[in-house]
Amino acid sequence: MPYYIIVLGTAGSGKTSLTSVLQTYLVSHQLDAIAVNLDPAVESLPYKPDVDIREYVNTRDIMKKTGLGPNGALIASIDMIMSNIEDLKEEISSYRANYIIIDTPGQMEIFAFRPTGPLVLSAIVGDAKAVSLFLADITYAARPSSLFSALLLSASTHFRLKYPQINVLTKIDLLPGEEVEKILEMIEDPELLASSISSERELRLLWDMSDIEYISEKLAMFETIPVSNVTGEGFDNLYASIQRIVAGGEDYYTEEPNPML
Repeated sequence: MPYYIIVLGTAGSGKTSLTSVLQTYLVSHQLDAIAVNLDPAVESLPYKPDVDIREYVNTRDIMKKTGLGPNGALIASIDMIMSNIEDLKEEISSYRANYIIIDTPGQMEIFAFRPTGPLVLSAIVGDAKAVSLFLADITYAARPSSLFSALLLSASTHFRLKYPQINVLTKIDLLPGEEVEKILEMIEDPELLASSISSERELRLLWDMSDIEYISEKLAMFETIPVSNVTGEGFDNLYASIQRIVAGGEDYYTEEPNPML
Protein backbone atom coordinates (compact mmCIF):
# COMPACT_ATOMS: atom_id res chain seq x y z
CA MET A 1 0.00 0.00 0.00
CA PRO A 2 1.42 3.44 -0.90
CA TYR A 3 2.23 6.30 1.42
CA TYR A 4 0.54 9.65 0.77
CA ILE A 5 2.30 12.97 1.41
CA ILE A 6 -0.17 15.88 1.39
CA VAL A 7 1.44 19.29 0.82
CA LEU A 8 -0.52 22.16 2.40
CA GLY A 9 0.05 25.84 3.10
CA THR A 10 -1.04 29.34 2.26
CA ALA A 11 -0.42 30.92 -1.14
CA GLY A 12 3.27 31.66 -1.61
CA SER A 13 4.48 29.23 1.05
CA GLY A 14 6.30 27.10 -1.55
CA LYS A 15 3.97 24.12 -2.01
CA THR A 16 4.63 23.48 -5.70
CA SER A 17 8.38 23.99 -5.30
CA LEU A 18 8.54 21.62 -2.34
CA THR A 19 6.48 19.03 -4.24
CA SER A 20 8.97 19.21 -7.10
CA VAL A 21 12.07 19.02 -4.90
CA LEU A 22 10.64 16.27 -2.68
CA GLN A 23 9.74 14.08 -5.65
CA THR A 24 13.22 14.57 -7.12
CA TYR A 25 14.75 13.77 -3.72
CA LEU A 26 12.81 10.51 -3.38
CA VAL A 27 13.43 9.37 -6.94
CA SER A 28 17.16 10.20 -6.67
CA HIS A 29 17.29 7.79 -3.72
CA GLN A 30 15.67 5.04 -5.80
CA LEU A 31 12.28 5.45 -4.16
CA ASP A 32 9.30 5.31 -6.50
CA ALA A 33 7.33 8.58 -6.15
CA ILE A 34 4.72 10.40 -8.24
CA ALA A 35 3.40 13.95 -8.00
CA VAL A 36 -0.30 14.73 -8.16
CA ASN A 37 -1.42 18.28 -8.94
CA LEU A 38 -4.73 18.88 -7.18
CA ASP A 39 -4.96 22.60 -8.03
CA PRO A 40 -7.40 23.16 -10.92
CA ALA A 41 -6.48 26.86 -11.10
CA VAL A 42 -2.69 26.74 -11.28
CA GLU A 43 -1.21 28.36 -14.40
CA SER A 44 2.24 26.75 -14.43
CA LEU A 45 4.17 24.25 -12.33
CA PRO A 46 7.91 23.72 -11.72
CA TYR A 47 7.39 19.98 -12.25
CA LYS A 48 5.49 17.76 -14.68
CA PRO A 49 2.66 16.19 -12.69
CA ASP A 50 2.13 12.49 -13.19
CA VAL A 51 -1.55 13.05 -12.44
CA ASP A 52 -3.08 16.46 -13.13
CA ILE A 53 -6.55 17.48 -11.94
CA ARG A 54 -6.67 20.05 -14.76
CA GLU A 55 -7.25 17.19 -17.18
CA TYR A 56 -10.56 16.62 -15.39
CA VAL A 57 -11.47 20.08 -14.07
CA ASN A 58 -9.97 23.40 -15.17
CA THR A 59 -10.86 26.61 -13.36
CA ARG A 60 -10.15 28.83 -16.37
CA ASP A 61 -12.56 26.80 -18.51
CA ILE A 62 -15.21 27.10 -15.81
CA MET A 63 -14.72 30.89 -15.72
CA LYS A 64 -15.31 31.06 -19.48
CA LYS A 65 -18.37 28.80 -19.39
CA THR A 66 -20.09 30.25 -16.33
CA GLY A 67 -18.89 33.85 -16.12
CA LEU A 68 -17.80 33.30 -12.53
CA GLY A 69 -14.88 35.26 -11.10
CA PRO A 70 -11.62 33.55 -10.07
CA ASN A 71 -12.71 32.69 -6.51
CA GLY A 72 -16.17 31.52 -7.47
CA ALA A 73 -14.78 29.41 -10.32
CA LEU A 74 -12.17 27.89 -8.00
CA ILE A 75 -14.84 26.93 -5.46
CA ALA A 76 -16.91 25.37 -8.26
CA SER A 77 -13.81 23.56 -9.57
CA ILE A 78 -12.97 22.02 -6.22
CA ASP A 79 -16.57 20.96 -5.75
CA MET A 80 -16.47 19.32 -9.19
CA ILE A 81 -13.44 17.20 -8.27
CA MET A 82 -15.72 14.80 -6.40
CA SER A 83 -17.63 14.03 -9.59
CA ASN A 84 -14.33 12.85 -11.12
CA ILE A 85 -12.91 11.22 -8.02
CA GLU A 86 -13.15 7.59 -9.18
CA ASP A 87 -11.29 8.29 -12.42
CA LEU A 88 -8.70 10.29 -10.48
CA LYS A 89 -8.17 7.48 -7.97
CA GLU A 90 -7.86 4.93 -10.77
CA GLU A 91 -5.22 7.01 -12.53
CA ILE A 92 -3.22 7.45 -9.32
CA SER A 93 -3.44 3.72 -8.55
CA SER A 94 -2.27 2.80 -12.06
CA TYR A 95 1.23 4.07 -11.24
CA ARG A 96 1.58 1.64 -8.31
CA ALA A 97 3.96 4.13 -6.71
CA ASN A 98 5.31 3.76 -3.19
CA TYR A 99 5.01 7.50 -2.46
CA ILE A 100 2.24 9.75 -3.75
CA ILE A 101 2.84 13.48 -3.22
CA ILE A 102 -0.34 15.55 -3.41
CA ASP A 103 0.15 19.23 -4.24
CA THR A 104 -2.98 20.97 -2.98
CA PRO A 105 -4.59 24.22 -4.27
CA GLY A 106 -2.85 27.53 -3.65
CA GLN A 107 -5.96 28.97 -2.01
CA MET A 108 -5.70 26.66 0.98
CA GLU A 109 -8.69 28.09 2.83
CA ILE A 110 -11.02 27.21 -0.06
CA PHE A 111 -9.71 23.66 -0.08
CA ALA A 112 -9.10 22.82 3.58
CA PHE A 113 -11.91 24.74 5.25
CA ARG A 114 -14.83 23.89 2.98
CA PRO A 115 -16.49 20.44 3.02
CA THR A 116 -15.19 19.23 -0.35
CA GLY A 117 -11.44 19.40 0.34
CA PRO A 118 -11.37 16.91 3.23
CA LEU A 119 -13.76 14.64 1.30
CA VAL A 120 -11.48 14.66 -1.76
CA LEU A 121 -8.43 13.75 0.32
CA SER A 122 -10.31 11.06 2.23
CA ALA A 123 -11.52 9.51 -1.02
CA ILE A 124 -8.01 9.50 -2.53
CA VAL A 125 -6.09 8.30 0.54
CA GLY A 126 -8.65 5.77 1.76
CA ASP A 127 -7.12 3.41 4.34
CA ALA A 128 -3.52 4.07 3.31
CA LYS A 129 -1.04 5.79 5.61
CA ALA A 130 -0.67 9.51 5.05
CA VAL A 131 1.12 12.53 6.44
CA SER A 132 0.38 16.19 5.80
CA LEU A 133 3.10 18.81 5.49
CA PHE A 134 1.98 22.29 6.56
CA LEU A 135 4.27 24.86 4.95
CA ALA A 136 4.99 28.30 6.37
CA ASP A 137 7.23 30.91 4.75
CA ILE A 138 9.97 31.59 7.30
CA THR A 139 10.26 35.23 6.24
CA TYR A 140 6.63 35.67 7.34
CA ALA A 141 7.19 33.68 10.54
CA ALA A 142 10.17 35.82 11.54
CA ARG A 143 7.84 38.19 13.45
CA PRO A 144 6.68 36.50 16.70
CA SER A 145 2.99 37.36 16.26
CA SER A 146 3.09 36.09 12.66
CA LEU A 147 4.74 32.88 13.83
CA PHE A 148 1.98 32.47 16.41
CA SER A 149 -0.63 33.00 13.69
CA ALA A 150 1.04 30.41 11.45
CA LEU A 151 1.02 27.88 14.29
CA LEU A 152 -2.68 28.55 14.90
CA LEU A 153 -3.45 28.01 11.21
CA SER A 154 -1.40 24.82 11.24
CA ALA A 155 -3.42 23.48 14.18
CA SER A 156 -6.70 24.48 12.52
CA THR A 157 -5.68 22.65 9.35
CA HIS A 158 -4.82 19.54 11.36
CA PHE A 159 -8.19 19.61 13.09
CA ARG A 160 -9.92 19.85 9.72
CA LEU A 161 -8.02 17.14 7.87
CA LYS A 162 -7.00 14.92 10.81
CA TYR A 163 -3.80 13.52 9.27
CA PRO A 164 -0.52 13.25 11.20
CA GLN A 165 1.23 16.51 10.45
CA ILE A 166 4.69 18.01 10.14
CA ASN A 167 5.23 21.76 10.10
CA VAL A 168 7.74 22.81 7.45
CA LEU A 169 9.45 26.21 7.52
CA THR A 170 10.34 27.02 3.91
CA LYS A 171 12.76 29.50 2.27
CA ILE A 172 15.36 29.28 5.05
CA ASP A 173 17.99 30.30 2.49
CA LEU A 174 16.52 33.83 2.69
CA LEU A 175 17.49 34.33 6.36
CA PRO A 176 20.78 34.09 8.26
CA GLY A 177 21.23 30.84 10.17
CA GLU A 178 21.01 32.54 13.56
CA GLU A 179 17.59 33.98 12.70
CA VAL A 180 16.36 30.53 11.66
CA GLU A 181 17.57 29.13 14.98
CA LYS A 182 15.81 31.91 16.89
CA ILE A 183 12.51 31.08 15.20
CA LEU A 184 12.94 27.38 15.99
CA GLU A 185 13.70 28.26 19.61
CA MET A 186 10.46 30.26 19.86
CA ILE A 187 8.50 27.28 18.51
CA GLU A 188 10.11 24.92 21.02
CA ASP A 189 9.90 27.32 23.98
CA PRO A 190 6.35 28.68 24.55
CA GLU A 191 7.60 31.05 27.25
CA LEU A 192 10.13 32.57 24.85
CA LEU A 193 7.46 32.96 22.15
CA ALA A 194 5.07 34.64 24.61
CA SER A 195 7.73 37.03 25.85
CA SER A 196 8.72 37.86 22.26
CA ILE A 197 5.10 38.58 21.38
CA SER A 198 4.76 40.80 24.47
CA SER A 199 7.18 43.23 22.83
CA GLU A 200 4.40 44.08 20.34
CA ARG A 201 2.40 46.71 22.23
CA GLU A 202 -0.94 46.16 20.49
CA LEU A 203 -0.98 42.48 21.38
CA ARG A 204 0.18 43.13 24.93
CA LEU A 205 -2.87 45.33 25.43
CA LEU A 206 -5.30 42.80 23.97
CA TRP A 207 -3.89 39.47 25.14
CA ASP A 208 -2.82 38.05 28.47
CA MET A 209 0.70 36.72 27.87
CA SER A 210 0.04 33.71 30.11
CA ASP A 211 -2.74 32.76 27.69
CA ILE A 212 -0.33 33.14 24.76
CA GLU A 213 2.18 30.90 26.52
CA TYR A 214 -0.48 28.27 27.30
CA ILE A 215 -1.74 28.22 23.70
CA SER A 216 1.83 28.16 22.33
CA GLU A 217 2.57 25.10 24.43
CA LYS A 218 -0.40 23.30 22.86
CA LEU A 219 0.63 24.40 19.37
CA ALA A 220 4.10 22.87 19.77
CA MET A 221 2.62 19.38 19.23
CA PHE A 222 3.97 19.14 15.70
CA GLU A 223 7.58 18.58 14.71
CA THR A 224 8.98 21.52 12.77
CA ILE A 225 11.49 21.00 9.95
CA PRO A 226 13.27 23.98 8.28
CA VAL A 227 14.01 23.48 4.57
CA SER A 228 15.17 25.30 1.48
CA ASN A 229 13.63 24.37 -1.87
CA VAL A 230 16.56 26.18 -3.50
CA THR A 231 19.54 24.51 -1.82
CA GLY A 232 17.89 21.27 -0.72
CA GLU A 233 18.88 21.91 2.89
CA GLY A 234 16.69 20.09 5.39
CA PHE A 235 15.28 17.44 3.05
CA ASP A 236 17.19 14.62 4.75
CA ASN A 237 15.50 15.61 8.01
CA LEU A 238 12.12 16.00 6.31
CA TYR A 239 12.38 12.54 4.75
CA ALA A 240 13.34 11.03 8.12
CA SER A 241 10.38 12.73 9.81
CA ILE A 242 7.98 11.51 7.12
CA GLN A 243 9.31 7.97 7.54
CA ARG A 244 8.85 8.03 11.30
CA ILE A 245 5.17 8.80 10.78
CA VAL A 246 4.19 6.64 7.82
CA ALA A 247 6.53 3.70 8.31
CA GLY A 248 7.54 3.81 11.94
CA GLY A 249 11.09 4.60 10.92
CA GLU A 250 11.33 1.68 8.48
CA ASP A 251 11.96 2.52 4.84
CA TYR A 252 9.39 1.36 2.34
CA TYR A 253 11.20 -1.42 0.51
CA THR A 254 10.86 -1.63 -3.24
CA GLU A 255 12.36 -4.15 -5.63
CA GLU A 256 15.45 -1.97 -5.71
CA PRO A 257 17.60 -1.58 -2.56
CA ASN A 258 17.37 1.77 -0.79
CA PRO A 259 20.90 3.31 -0.63
CA MET A 260 19.86 5.45 2.33
CA LEU A 261 19.91 2.38 4.61
